[in-house]
Amino acid sequence: MYDQTLAKRAGQDLNRIRDTKPLVHNITNFVVMNYTANALLACGASPVMAHAREEVEEMTSLAGALVLNIGTLTPYWVDSMVKAGKRANEKGIPIILDPVGSGATRLRTDSAKRLIQEVEITVVRGNASEVLSLAQEGSKTKGVDSLHSVDEAADAAISLSRELDTTLVITGEVDLVTYGGRIYMVHNGHELMGYVTGTGCTATVIIGAFLAVDEDPVQASAAALAYFGLAGEKAAESAKAPGTFQIAMLDALYTIDGKGLEEGARIQA
Repeated sequence: MYDQTLAKRAGQDLNRIRDTKPLVHNITNFVVMNYTANALLACGASPVMAHAREEVEEMTSLAGALVLNIGTLTPYWVDSMVKAGKRANEKGIPIILDPVGSGATRLRTDSAKRLIQEVEITVVRGNASEVLSLAQEGSKTKGVDSLHSVDEAADAAISLSRELDTTLVITGEVDLVTYGGRIYMVHNGHELMGYVTGTGCTATVIIGAFLAVDEDPVQASAAALAYFGLAGEKAAESAKAPGTFQIAMLDALYTIDGKGLEEGARIQA
């Protein structure tokens, strides 16, 4: 059922991150800055959080990947994201967009669509409702929680991926990755991940780290989600409540190695 070739490549990607320590530039939200930076460090990457318009182009030029997250956005930050994104496009640096809460307000939805229109995005990662808000009018989200299932959004994601010519990732109980007719389902994860704020944002930055070492965005996204989900499974073995689980996740991200990811990844092609 699960693809062992994809699992092996996931392990190889993780080893490459540990060997090269790619810089991941994040323009992200206040809620998750500390945790996502620590998650990247545990993964083996090097995080930087920089959002000032005056420096984002220079910082992006140094990075292996750029993460754009609209969780606590302002028009000023969106302008910074556009500037950083255009510089990344010039340099051939992969970009992952997290359209947090898109569909909930006009500012969020319009900002996500502006970024997609003005910047060549490599990967868009969201929950099902966020992705649906980009695909059609009238989709609403409840805060940053998903009101739709991955199955309900799958057809829209496949169509939108073709329309935007970008890899789309929908995270949920089972994660979906699609581009160009390819569809991967990632079955790793644990229910406690839904009780910790910023889990989706953290999945996004982990994808950013994998994009920095793997030129195939579909494979990189699936590998990253398998790794992140496996960390959730490992964390739940010792932590039975959200507070300790959040810390145990960082420990698991640090202790899982390439061989362990190869053995534990559950990716279905």
